[in-house]
Amino acid sequence: MCRALKVLCVAQDAHRLQALQRACVTAEWELCPGAIEPGAALEQLVAERPHHLVVFGPFEDLIALAHERFPGMRIVSDRDAPGAELATSMSDVRAILQAMPRPGGPVR
Repeated sequence: MCRALKVLCVAQDAHRLQALQRACVTAEWELCPGAIEPGAALEQLVAERPHHLVVFGPFEDLIALAHERFPGMRIVSDRDAPGAELATSMSDVRAILQAMPRPGGPVR
């Protein structure tokens, strides 16, 4: 059984969130609703259990918390942060995500 990779995008405002989601979307991935504040992002991390977290903006605390609580999650950010892959622009995100190894293990 195959399953789509889930991607959660987080940005500073609705306009940037839409742009980031457009930069990430492919037929192979499922996008979570997305968030513009850390609390909503954390709720989606727990509820949606995405494989990838893409963060553009000053959310270093969210990245640190996600890295600590979900060590297998792949994180991409526009800021240099421990546990995150650096994307210099939104146009880099899709290629970075595609280059990351797919999570393994049984489908539950």
